[in-house]
Amino acid sequence: MQNAAQTTSPLEAALAVWHRRKWLGLLAFAIPLAATAGMTRSLPDLYAAPATVLVEHQQVSDRLVGPSMADELETRLQTISQEILSRARLQQLIDRFGLYPDPKHQDTPESRVERMRRDIQLQFTAGRESTGRDTTIAFTISYRGQDPQTVAQVTNALAALYLERNESRREQQTASTVEFLQAQLDDLQQQLAAQERLVNEFKASHPGELPEQQAATLAALQRLNAQLSLDLDREQRLTHQREELVRQMTASSTGGASDDPMTQLARLRQQLADLRTRFTEEHPDVVRVKSQIAALERQLADAKVHQSSPVGSTDPVARQLQGELTRVETELRTLRDEEQALRRSIADYERRVENAPRRGQELQQISADYEALKERVQSVRRRYEDAQLAERAEQGQGGEQFRILDPAVPPTLPVAPNRFRLRLAGLLLSIALASGLVALVDSRDTSFHTVDDLRAANSAPVIVTIPPIVTRADVWSRRWQFALASAATVVGAAIIAIAASHFARGNEALVRLLTPGRFF
Repeated sequence: MQNAAQTTSPLEAALAVWHRRKWLGLLAFAIPLAATAGMTRSLPDLYAAPATVLVEHQQVSDRLVGPSMADELETRLQTISQEILSRARLQQLIDRFGLYPDPKHQDTPESRVERMRRDIQLQFTAGRESTGRDTTIAFTISYRGQDPQTVAQVTNALAALYLERNESRREQQTASTVEFLQAQLDDLQQQLAAQERLVNEFKASHPGELPEQQAATLAALQRLNAQLSLDLDREQRLTHQREELVRQMTASSTGGASDDPMTQLARLRQQLADLRTRFTEEHPDVVRVKSQIAALERQLADAKVHQSSPVGSTDPVARQLQGELTRVETELRTLRDEEQALRRSIADYERRVENAPRRGQELQQISADYEALKERVQSVRRRYEDAQLAERAEQGQGGEQFRILDPAVPPTLPVAPNRFRLRLAGLLLSIALASGLVALVDSRDTSFHTVDDLRAANSAPVIVTIPPIVTRADVWSRRWQFALASAATVVGAAIIAIAASHFARGNEALVRLLTPGRFF
């Protein structure tokens, strides 16, 4: 017996707790450790086989082939990736290589295709061109699976698909570009020809009204006005001459000459000449006098048929004056006809001069449309020629090409799972679980295990402590309990390890869950 007790240290307290709860701690430690050991032993090995594809940029200048071959590589790669990762393409590869076997027929085709999409990875390697633009110089394609040979074969098949699709897309792109530009060029050339015909027809339908013809039009108008002035002067002189002849005939005629039809005719013609200097041909006075002249001329013509001239054929002077008057009147009629023609021509040329500004604006608009179409035709023709160069470059392998730099080979080491890391994590988890469970159970225990516990819970003094009395029967009982507990722990751990091993066998989803990385 002792009537005092020493205060225990934290280490001694921890050892005391472990002594009391060691079986619980061992059980909590053994279960996750056994599960980890069984699981890591049976997890399937996953292999990844990468293949590197080199992007060989075009061997001809971008300036020569134009923008049709200088499109963004990343965009084209993404498009090709979408084509290759399509359901139809992946299903062909699954059937070809017998991927993702499903003896129990639990997976659907869609789920297998989705699994293959997750198992494929594409990584780009960027570089800088001489122009300073960042571009892709290579890319790596990888496939993950359980069989090294199959993984390498699938990766090489995917790389070959990239090469095939890239070549096909570029050929289609250049061919379609050439066809599109050719159709566009033909259409624009037809429009240009139609616009050219429109310009020529406009010029032909408006002679003398175009700006470049104004100088000639004004010169012709000046000549016509000069000719009209000369004709008017000549007509005025002839009119005076006719008046003089009429005066002479009047003076030499006998009685009743004032009523002589020839005299009346001469007087009316003089009156008509005066009216024409003031009025147009449509004026009522001009029309009236012209009607009177026509009536007298018919009267004289009828008189000549039935009788001789009133002047008398025996008077030579009268005959001479009459002949001279007839000549003058004939010339006057000719000059008046010429005057009317000149006035019509002058009016036409004046109309052309007046219409010139408006015709110039119309021609300018038509010509602007023609020049715009001509410029478009030249631009499309240049693009068409560039597209033809690009097509020839593609046919001659002068364009951008993909080449497999490093084909995939069967890997020797798996990329997953990392068993050492998983086992270390399982060990740490087991220690943490055992420690936490022991601490939790002991913290909820309300019994007294030491004198200090009793003193802390009760203010009454501790008079005496009695140590435990262990008999031989107690020793044998404890040994049997230890043996049974050990056996139960070993058996339980073995069962858990076997169950975990069975659960992990062939479980790729569990590998993806437990192994973070580039594929997961």
